[in-house]
Amino acid sequence: MKASKILILVGCVMMGLTARAQSTNDFLIAGGLDLFKTDNTKLFDKAQVAFEVNYFLQRHFSVSGGAELWTRGKNSFAMGVRYYPMDNFFVRFRGLIGGNDVALGAGYSYPLSKSWRVEGMGDLYFARPDFAIRGGVSYVINYVTLK
Repeated sequence: MKASKILILVGCVMMGLTARAQSTNDFLIAGGLDLFKTDNTKLFDKAQVAFEVNYFLQRHFSVSGGAELWTRGKNSFAMGVRYYPMDNFFVRFRGLIGGNDVALGAGYSYPLSKSWRVEGMGDLYFARPDFAIRGGVSYVINYVTLK
């Protein structure tokens, strides 16, 4: 009985340490690259890199703009949204202008510090049905520190 209370206490403390989430009016600057994509036929045959800036309209909802850069194919301007049903888990929807595609995805953002995060996500592309797994880093610029 006592061991279970200690485990619950430790779990709550750990959740509190990792729950340093973004707030309304914060910016999140992110960059990542595809680790795996279903249309890759050979290892290191092509690469895809993405950069985006998210603005949090609400604590759990952001709008984004960025770029998708491919070594083969058309580069795209990306506009989208992220919704965080839990502090570190998100779902996202993006439109890719230039590549004429849309992507629906989900991911997890693991906080390394108050501002730095490591992100992993999966995206399903609809124009040419492809699935990609992407890894990257992000940096949160807190609205409070901008004042």
